[in-house]
Amino acid sequence: MAIKSILETRSGHQCELCTSNDQLSVYEVPASDDKSAGNCVFLCKTCRDQIENPELVDANHWRCLNDSMWSQEPAVQVMAYRQLSRLASTEGWAHDLLEMMYLEDATKEWADKGLAIEASAQPTRDSNGVVLQAGDTVTVIKDLDVKGSSLTAKRGTAVRNIGLTDNPEHIEGRVNGQRIVILSCFVKKS
Repeated sequence: MAIKSILETRSGHQCELCTSNDQLSVYEVPASDDKSAGNCVFLCKTCRDQIENPELVDANHWRCLNDSMWSQEPAVQVMAYRQLSRLASTEGWAHDLLEMMYLEDATKEWADKGLAIEASAQPTRDSNGVVLQAGDTVTVIKDLDVKGSSLTAKRGTAVRNIGLTDNPEHIEGRVNGQRIVILSCFVKKS
């Protein structure tokens, strides 16, 4: 049986996240081990567009996760968990739902693995939104006290040959001969 047929039957011909029946399609959940129906969800165009283009997210649309997060299907649980995690920093209701949600260990690991992949795919940007690359030269835009040291990185200091970290909000560089981590929002590309 084809994956689409299995998902249509499993979902009752509706989106497994918001229950819409508009323009449904198979969506393979990222960071899954195989391409079986168990690692896919049936999504409407609205859900799919907002998942694939996070800048288009309408937080109110995702209130539907209040119901779908209780699905017995691990793939649906993973997608609900990921969407709630993305919204939790700005939406109190999403944070509350995330706190209530329970996932089996293997399902939580799968959900977290996908979030980690997404985070590492985000570019590091300077204070003006310019994408930074390893090896770039940046200028510090305000005096920064370096924790654990008496060093102060003065405004206007050039940091050459920067390194990127796992966190897209941090860069590494040498200031006065000492290697430090700097928040990327306090630098601009030279």
